[in-house]
Amino acid sequence: MYIKMKFSNFPNAVIKENVDYTVKEITNVIKKYGPRESGNDNCFAAEKHLKKELDQFCDETHFEEYKMAPKAFLHFTKTVAVLIIIAVIAGLVLALTNVISGFFAAQCIVGVVVGIGLLITIFEFLMYKQFADTFYKKITAHNLVATRKPRGEVKRRIVISGHIDAAYEWRPLYYGKGKYNLMGLSMGGAIGGAILSFIIAVITIIANFADFGAFSTFMLNYSYYFHILTAVFMVGLFLFVDFKTISPGANDNLTGTYAAVCALRMLDMAGVEFENTEVVAMITDGEEAGLRGAKAYAKAHKAEFTSEGVETAVLCCDTLTDLEYLNVYSRDMTGTVKHDQKFSQLVLDSAKEAGYNDAEFANVFFGSSDAAAFTQEGITATCLAAMDPAPADYYHNRRDNYDRLVPKAIETGYKIIIASILNFDNKE
Repeated sequence: MYIKMKFSNFPNAVIKENVDYTVKEITNVIKKYGPRESGNDNCFAAEKHLKKELDQFCDETHFEEYKMAPKAFLHFTKTVAVLIIIAVIAGLVLALTNVISGFFAAQCIVGVVVGIGLLITIFEFLMYKQFADTFYKKITAHNLVATRKPRGEVKRRIVISGHIDAAYEWRPLYYGKGKYNLMGLSMGGAIGGAILSFIIAVITIIANFADFGAFSTFMLNYSYYFHILTAVFMVGLFLFVDFKTISPGANDNLTGTYAAVCALRMLDMAGVEFENTEVVAMITDGEEAGLRGAKAYAKAHKAEFTSEGVETAVLCCDTLTDLEYLNVYSRDMTGTVKHDQKFSQLVLDSAKEAGYNDAEFANVFFGSSDAAAFTQEGITATCLAAMDPAPADYYHNRRDNYDRLVPKAIETGYKIIIASILNFDNKE
């Protein structure tokens, strides 16, 4: 007779051993495999290392290939910056040299170019659309999938996911954090300036055809100089991402990667065998390139994961570090994606059962997690993360190394994950 296990009966020693294992393994991966740019050989080598580990306690492991352009996602920072700087300078030169009469035509040029830049930013950075990929060289990347099968028929499936690739360094976070927040000044100034420039250009064009008296005169003769300020902010946007420096990615997101690995490892060590629940560890590549790996996997498995025969839920883990910010992120992709409420509640209840009462529903208000890619495909998903949204001083820069790991946060995250798996199995 199959007796379902409760979290209170799960051996705490197994969890603690896996936390120690995680710290050692993350240190080893960073030292041995080097910078893990999305889709590069180091990423794949690290995934092969994980596969050897997973082979010891999983019924089946395999890689799934897909194509992606690693730099297409964040390269908008350079493309948009260059386009706007050129447009502002060109308009100014044409107006001052009387090639065009006054600043009206220059306002039209800036308005169109800034509008295009804002569209690129919205599609790439806010909506995570593969908008610019066509213009970039694609490479072959891999997702790693490991499965622990139940003893009987599969009636439900829970996927624990984490991404193995690391981020390009964001210069304002590395150089500015701790003294003053260059992140807000750089990105906020550029995007805010672009929005205001677009509005000013539109108002000026309208003012050219409608007689608003002194206001029209002011807008046509003087408002263009605001665009020069926007162009200055664009220099900061151009320098925002250092594509030559890769974060070690110890916390973001080798902690999430090993959360997926250790979920299955802990079940094996504790001798837990489910009757009808399949548990999957899914290690994605390309999260830092715009969720490319998760999007490819979700699209490939949509029919399987949304079929009525097997209830499927995906728990994405991303950065288990800052314990005071350990929450269930039920809203994602800058607040535009809402994850499954029932599954999010299950994970939140599991956190409290695991002894962490401070967890609450939260919102990924800037950026996105892999969970959003699954929810967008209609697959039940949510995200568990513990990172200071300020953001943390190690976020997307070289400080995110193994010396910044927080074992207590990893342990708490692991308890919540195990409790979530057991509670998912215990569902009627």
